[in-house]
Amino acid sequence: MTDPITTDTDRALGFTIPQRHARGRIVRLGPVLDTILAAHAYPPAIEALLAEALTLAALIGSTLKDAGGQLTMQAQTQNGIVTLLVCDYRGGELRGYVQYDVERLAAGPEEPSLFALFGAGYLAITFDQATTGERYQGIVPLDGSSLSEAAEHYFLQSEQIPTLVRVGVGRAADGKRVAGGLLLQHLPEGEDGRERLHTRLDHPEWEHVAILGGTMAADELADPALPLETLVWRLFNEEEEVRLHGETAFARGCRCSPDYIAQVLGKFPPSEQQAMADENGMIFVDCAFCATKFPVPAASEIVT
Repeated sequence: MTDPITTDTDRALGFTIPQRHARGRIVRLGPVLDTILAAHAYPPAIEALLAEALTLAALIGSTLKDAGGQLTMQAQTQNGIVTLLVCDYRGGELRGYVQYDVERLAAGPEEPSLFALFGAGYLAITFDQATTGERYQGIVPLDGSSLSEAAEHYFLQSEQIPTLVRVGVGRAADGKRVAGGLLLQHLPEGEDGRERLHTRLDHPEWEHVAILGGTMAADELADPALPLETLVWRLFNEEEEVRLHGETAFARGCRCSPDYIAQVLGKFPPSEQQAMADENGMIFVDCAFCATKFPVPAASEIVT
């Protein structure tokens, strides 16, 4: 009798390397990713793009200390194939979708470049803190070869923190999408009055961590048979100390519902609802995230 194949998916694992003043997070998405993608039946190039974006949202969003906080990533185009990409993370829940030009995608190469997909586009990363109500956003141009490179530029530009981001997107044995990601960051010592380590011109500690992180292969990140702890050990087993932190579980999290849609439509006067309705008095609202169509009866106009 053979042992069943173990899979490690839909979770994130945090860790720190105290002597290197570094922290990291590693994630892998499986069934959650497949459920989000399956709702849209995207072509392979768009599917892989959204898989990378959702992995980045999971990597960055799961670092939020505010349990009710939300991370939103939005990439927009300037004369590209993709007109809009949106995904977000809140409390372990992920969702996302892509709008694109079907004809232009079909006329292009099988694996279009980031510039072909977005043109001179940009990536906006927004953090909403539920506890304090604060919101802050960073915007960077999509001028690299991948969304992961744009995310690295975001941290360097907006946070001024040296960061390494790696994402791998593949398929499991059953043909379903699997994706994994690695986020490494150099941290300041964090004490008032002391020099912030990441503002120095030389970063020997960070360079060491970044070189090791750069050896992580995309197929390792996207291999569900490799536990996340094993990947961390492969990278940093020679370090004096590596501390593992609490993990985060992921779920598909579209927040639409018939009640929510009805509440939104209820803010419109009956006359406007009637204008939206079909000949049977029904308003059909599509959710872009989960591709679900909600039928809601329009309010009747009051005749006096």
